[in-house]
Amino acid sequence: MSFKIAIIGAGSVGFTKKLFTDLLCVPEFRDIEVALTDISQHNLDMIKAILEKIVEANGFPVKVTADTDRRRALEGAKYIISCVRVGGLEAYADDIRIPLKYGIDQCVGDTICAGGILYGQRNIPVILDFCKDIREVAAPGAKFLNYANPMAMNTWAAIEYGKVDTVGLCHGVQHGAEQIAEILGAKSLSELDYICSGINHQTWFIDLRLNGRKIGKEELIAAFEAHPVFSQQEKLRIDVLKRFGVYSTESNGHLSEYLPWYRKRPEEIARWIDMSDWIHGETGGYLRHSTETRNWFETEFPQFLASAAKPIDPEKRSNEHASHILEALETGRVYRGHFNVRNNGVITNLPSDAIIESPGFVDRFGINMVSGVTLPEACAATCMASINVQRMSVHAAVSGDIDLLKLAVLHDPLVGAVATPEEVWQMVDEMVVAQARWLPQYADAVPAAKERLAKSSVKTRDWAGAARRNVRSIEELRAEKSALKKAV
Repeated sequence: MSFKIAIIGAGSVGFTKKLFTDLLCVPEFRDIEVALTDISQHNLDMIKAILEKIVEANGFPVKVTADTDRRRALEGAKYIISCVRVGGLEAYADDIRIPLKYGIDQCVGDTICAGGILYGQRNIPVILDFCKDIREVAAPGAKFLNYANPMAMNTWAAIEYGKVDTVGLCHGVQHGAEQIAEILGAKSLSELDYICSGINHQTWFIDLRLNGRKIGKEELIAAFEAHPVFSQQEKLRIDVLKRFGVYSTESNGHLSEYLPWYRKRPEEIARWIDMSDWIHGETGGYLRHSTETRNWFETEFPQFLASAAKPIDPEKRSNEHASHILEALETGRVYRGHFNVRNNGVITNLPSDAIIESPGFVDRFGINMVSGVTLPEACAATCMASINVQRMSVHAAVSGDIDLLKLAVLHDPLVGAVATPEEVWQMVDEMVVAQARWLPQYADAVPAAKERLAKSSVKTRDWAGAARRNVRSIEELRAEKSALKKAV
């Protein structure tokens, strides 16, 4: 088979390499063209060198191109994959730093909450530019696979306003299933059957079966509490399991910032998180992790390049959805996964216009969702709170309506649990002013926001958060990796 795949934001080097090697694990895909595009020529040069090294080592006729001209990269592409972070780590730092001044402590801040909402405001205008290019220069009927967060908002905008065939992809479901298989003593993941449904990062294991035997709430709670690691790392998720009756797919740290109950009091945060790794609830944990990863890659690039010169092992193909979806669409080999699409009745007790994450099957006919799923009422209520925020956020991002943006932030569950309306109004003004270069739709609103900030009497604090760690140096990372190798 010969067709073209374009990857936007290909400068996300590690993730792009994973997607590429996954694609080459499909025997029929070894004559494709992969077009990389990014705003950073430096990052493009690095990832192109790595991918060409992979192609050379395996002797495949795959064509790899790299271009900062996005339209040229998209020309004739049948599939477009996006993994962009608009504003990079600089804007992301503001997503964490500014809300902390108002008492809002986030672990990740890229889905909802104050950081995720502003992230969406930066991404959506760019996503719509992608969609315009796809409509105009990509292959007719091209499919857009969005990996970028905030997943629901980006996918919502691409479908409702971009008018492009779009599916959102995430790996939270797979990671949660791996945990459950481990605590239940499964010999392999294939022994576990499950149905997850909800919205991205708030998806729920509503049916679990191990070798055909249904797993109930009490058995699952007992298995998690008996696990020596997960019982400490997933305290918040276990508490939600006890109260809701079903397990959340999302990590302890992620889940903590989508709910109004666990991060609203600084003295309570430590009770629910674990500091063994960023993903379990550390303040600004993903920002620190991303910063360290970028610094490590820049320093150790020669090693990454050298490691690319080895044969691809199809047995080590990852569980990222993209390659499996394309394989099913192109070959007809059926693939089952959990996909982010417009609801349209798939989940009976969530709105039709919402972007939901639920099971579907892929074959030559496309992505076919399983309809008629009904969530437990508590899960639906929690999802609804986020959906209402997402809807307002998308419409604000498209219209440039700063008042609607403030209302979206005000209705966010964690923000509403912590901040007053006056604090929210000032915080949004501050974030829009700080990120103005990435928010063209708010250009007319920035001068008035600056005036309000100059006159404001709302007090803020200089606060690093309840559980903050400093970014580690390259030397510290080397020492830690060396110690881990010795321990193994």
